[in-house]
Amino acid sequence: MKKILMTVGAGALMASAAHAEISDNVVKIGILNDQSGPYSALGGVGSVDAARMAVEDFGGTVQGAPIEIVGADHQNKADVGATIARQWYDTEKVDAIMDLTTSSVALAVQALSGEKGKIDIVTGGGTTELTGKACTPYSFHWAYDTHALAVGTGEQVVKQGGDSWFFLTADYAFGYSLEENTSKTVEAAGGKVLGSVRHPLNNTDYSAFLLQAQASGAKVIGLASAGLDTQNAIKQAAEFGITQGGQSLAGLLLFITDVHGLGLQTAQGLYLTEGFYWDRDDQSREFATRFKERNGGMPSMIHASTYSAVLQYLKAIDAAGGDDSTAVAAKLKEMPVDDVFGRGVKVAANGRLMNTQYLMQVKTPEESTGEWDYFKILAEIPGEEAYMDPAQSGCPLVQ
Repeated sequence: MKKILMTVGAGALMASAAHAEISDNVVKIGILNDQSGPYSALGGVGSVDAARMAVEDFGGTVQGAPIEIVGADHQNKADVGATIARQWYDTEKVDAIMDLTTSSVALAVQALSGEKGKIDIVTGGGTTELTGKACTPYSFHWAYDTHALAVGTGEQVVKQGGDSWFFLTADYAFGYSLEENTSKTVEAAGGKVLGSVRHPLNNTDYSAFLLQAQASGAKVIGLASAGLDTQNAIKQAAEFGITQGGQSLAGLLLFITDVHGLGLQTAQGLYLTEGFYWDRDDQSREFATRFKERNGGMPSMIHASTYSAVLQYLKAIDAAGGDDSTAVAAKLKEMPVDDVFGRGVKVAANGRLMNTQYLMQVKTPEESTGEWDYFKILAEIPGEEAYMDPAQSGCPLVQ
């Protein structure tokens, strides 16, 4: 198991006893994600860097106690993620787990966290089940979900004339959820879904799947995947001449790290929906500059939201006067989020952060003014429009 450990402000503990309301005299946060596979660029060690930045910006201690960040690679396997989480909770006294890229892992760890009475904040996983039937009193969903992606990209593409769809879907919980939500949005907007095909996670050869999509005659091929899966499908679609043949690609979850990997020549014109862009305003640019100095690249939506989640968790501990999970969860739902990722937005009763989403389009090489200048923001989608009504989410916490 790969592990990253950071202790901030340990000297404060030596100088004086930690606050009595902090369990084990330390606040320990685990960043659990893909650090070696297809999603490592969009989260990975970058999320650990973002968490580290949040701890430093908070001041290094909370209620007189030091803060530790630990990180591990779940390898996109639910059983591996659950095993690491159980060890963290039972042996290493971790208080909260965050990121949880890959929805199947997020669901497994969220269930365990609920049993243990521990806070988990998902910034990487996308399935709406996290704030639906799988919600717990201690679970939160921070960055995006498949409903918001469908409302943003799916609806917009139909309005642009892309009214017939075929899906290439990653064969796990996130892919299913994204295909289902986008299908409903496409049909509600007047479009048709002509079919779909599922491919393995971390796939390398898309030829058979792309041939099925091509043969469907659909105007739009929706890529219900993420990370290297999406990148590989886009590259191979170009080799097959799919876009030259009149079909369009919709990257339903596309990150700035994906576009950086693809290059503008290949990615230009793609629509995407995200909750963060580094070049949005002065605050995001300042954060991104600091992140790039440590990590070497601009922050993705996952990196920015992990920073926000860690920072808000620490603020909630401070407001609650301790790290008791029930008290902290109440503060997380009570206190507005106001940082580089969320601007005065609140958490709903089902744990969903109702943050603004942005419909964006990848620039052409001619439009870009330099490295990482990749997106133009076309529209802002308020959280109340982007996300499912909490009352209809299926979360048992919502009356």
